[in-house]
Amino acid sequence: MQNKKVVLAFSGGLDTSYCAIYLSKTLNLEVHAVIVNTGGFTNNEVTEIENKAKQLGVASFSCIDETKNYYDKVIKYLVFGNVLKNNTYPLSVSAERISQATAIANYAKSIKADFVAHGSTGAGNDQVRFDAIFNILIPEIQIITPIRDQKLSREAEINFLKDNGIEINAEKAKYSINKGIWGTSVGGKETLTSHLPLPEEAYPTQISKTTPKNIELYFEKGELKAVDGIHYNHPTDTINALEKMAAPYGIGRDIHVGDTIIGIKGRVGFEAAAALIIIKAHHALEKHTLTKLQLIIKDQQAMWYGNWLHEGLFLDPIMRDLEAFLTSTQKKVSGKVFVKLTPYLFSIIGIESKHDLMSNQFGSYGEMNNSWSGEDVKGFTKIMSNQISIYHQVNKDE
Repeated sequence: MQNKKVVLAFSGGLDTSYCAIYLSKTLNLEVHAVIVNTGGFTNNEVTEIENKAKQLGVASFSCIDETKNYYDKVIKYLVFGNVLKNNTYPLSVSAERISQATAIANYAKSIKADFVAHGSTGAGNDQVRFDAIFNILIPEIQIITPIRDQKLSREAEINFLKDNGIEINAEKAKYSINKGIWGTSVGGKETLTSHLPLPEEAYPTQISKTTPKNIELYFEKGELKAVDGIHYNHPTDTINALEKMAAPYGIGRDIHVGDTIIGIKGRVGFEAAAALIIIKAHHALEKHTLTKLQLIIKDQQAMWYGNWLHEGLFLDPIMRDLEAFLTSTQKKVSGKVFVKLTPYLFSIIGIESKHDLMSNQFGSYGEMNNSWSGEDVKGFTKIMSNQISIYHQVNKDE
């Protein structure tokens, strides 16, 4: 296998550090480390990761910035659908893995790699997501997964690296952190239980703001365009601005319990201040601007969209069909949403939109209406309930 190329999906964490050494020293492969930035790394952090990759002896290091493409191809539709897995999790990691795997596949193809590798374990969802994208886009390139195939513990990985002259901070390695623009996941010994919470220090953003703050979000056709009157060039800039404003309150922290693709239960902590605020604010605006049937049907289709994305089936053409539907529903979802930030919590105060279907020119809920009379309601109610009335009269024994 000597001199054959392998592209390694690299993050600089424990698992991919192990892979870099194993692929080069044990399998004698020419390792090309690639990090895909989906909004989780600063320039300084990318430089640190590059230095680490070089320390591990890789043949080359590349950073592919997919942040804007990630928003345009994935996040936008998660907002349109108000997607929260199990009504909790904004698919922070599951969504970004799709973009990362696609970028890795395209890179492997561009350098004519013989192999592609990732550091997923055999117990989670990422192994399926990466493998699925690679099998679809680069079926001719063989996949190598050292951590999964060898069933390695974190302790075993640390010892292997130590034996190869690489020191790993065992205390820092206690938590597995994946950071992206749509949220940060945190895994540790506590999330392997069903009852323990993550300690305060495990969350990447510590609480530094306690004074309540009211903010204004402006949406245009379902996309967040401005925060507190400041318009940004691209929605990714708007998301970053909101995250910077809200995360120091400790907003967006939770623990998600879900069913993995491979059929076991999983538990992971996360912080996603901007994602949760945007989804809830967007949903509030939709409640005012969409019809009852639009809301009902959209909720159903969005649930499927989120599930198939989570399951790694993003490249199925049905996803493009669902995206077209979700986009169509956003034509009138424009206006302002008012939000209050407090430590650990945010609340939606209200909305303002020229498309607000709660317009008082047609009446005020619970007080009066201008579109029908009381006699109209009496007749409508009799017709609406007629068949149910007949059922209960025929089946009096119930």
